[in-house]
Amino acid sequence: MNQKHKFTEGKIYIPLVRFMLPLLFANFLQALYSAGDMFIIGLYGTTGDVSAVSTGSGIVDMVRMLIAGLSIGTTVLLGQQLGKQHEEEAGQVVGTSVWLFGLMGIVLTFVLFIPAPFWARLMQAPEEAFHSTVLYIRICAIGTIFVALYNVLGSIFRGVGDSKTPLIIVSVSFVLNFAADFVLVGHFKLGAGGSAITNVFAQALSVGLGLWVMKRNRLPFTFRKDMIRRDRAHLKNIFKVGTPMALQDLLVSLSFLVIIAIINELGVVASAGAGVAEKVCAFIMIVPGSFSQALSAYVAHNIGAQKPERAIRALVYAILTSIVAGITMFFFTYYHGDLLIGLFVSGKPEVVAAGWDYIRAYAIDCLLTPFLFCVHGFFTGIGHTKFVMWEGLLGAFCVRIPVSWMMSKQKPVSMFKVGLGIPCSTAVQLIADIIYFRYCMKHPESMKPLDD
Repeated sequence: MNQKHKFTEGKIYIPLVRFMLPLLFANFLQALYSAGDMFIIGLYGTTGDVSAVSTGSGIVDMVRMLIAGLSIGTTVLLGQQLGKQHEEEAGQVVGTSVWLFGLMGIVLTFVLFIPAPFWARLMQAPEEAFHSTVLYIRICAIGTIFVALYNVLGSIFRGVGDSKTPLIIVSVSFVLNFAADFVLVGHFKLGAGGSAITNVFAQALSVGLGLWVMKRNRLPFTFRKDMIRRDRAHLKNIFKVGTPMALQDLLVSLSFLVIIAIINELGVVASAGAGVAEKVCAFIMIVPGSFSQALSAYVAHNIGAQKPERAIRALVYAILTSIVAGITMFFFTYYHGDLLIGLFVSGKPEVVAAGWDYIRAYAIDCLLTPFLFCVHGFFTGIGHTKFVMWEGLLGAFCVRIPVSWMMSKQKPVSMFKVGLGIPCSTAVQLIADIIYFRYCMKHPESMKPLDD
């Protein structure tokens, strides 16, 4: 596995976009992978099944985001070590990550599986969907170890500048997952439980494919089995970079769960509509989200090579490109969101109406996230994840939840107004980002490699 892109030399925009595009397609398939479950459930299941997958996946996704956030520490540290051409150190970072995430996967399996009824009650799952929600959470919990291991593999691929391999892996697992959904949910009528089984199957397959690819290709760093152990220095740096991102992802995800719980109080139709809207959101935010991932690796390489000016130019290019996509998504989602929602819940007009009303708030967010996500990728690449964490928590708990809660108390209740907490939060976070970015520009020493 040779390093796919030389980020520290030559042109900036074209290599950045070439690296981002496979990430974008992989994220698209990942979103399609998740939305495919909702599509099959909406096609063959009941409204209660749709609500169960919506509520249960919110809990499961919170754990996945915790793992994914921490794995960013591996991506950044690996990228900086490769930027400095320290191959032995890069291998030690990977070995420590494998040890850490394997342990996390085992622990989090029990955290999800045993108290599954508690999680369902906490989310105020509608009575018609309660038992299906518990079943969904417990089955998905079994696949947590695969989620943890795949995130390690993904962080390694991104860290070395390889965005094509994750795309191939997601493509294969998506096709097989979609086919399995038709069999278990469509043919055997297993509902939410069948959807969860196909998820675990696809996650296990992704890990197997990732390991096979790594075994067949040459790694651009030194790696031996004896490196799979706890190295205190590297573990400290992984936590230093990854923990703030993990906490932010966990708590921000929790804030969205609170909003879903608020909406669940409005009934099973509102719950199902919001759940479908959340799946659609993964598509409309895909361009800035992919640039954020690409920037974290691109910036890390250039910070390691002590070329911060290239990192800043990459940020500008990413924002400008994302704005075009954001404006397009705003108009399509705000004025034609019913078409998007209708793709997943054909024959359920009341769910479509509720979902469209809710997703119009996300349409406004499309105009703000091109700035927010790209700047987050930049800050992550230079290792300033602690700021990203605090800024995210500010938006989530001081703006998003209070605004959504207050709007849910307005009569008559509007799903659109409940969702307004989301763009309001983004606006506040963006102001904080601008202030901190100006600080970094005035203090060049803030953009040095982590261990310098």
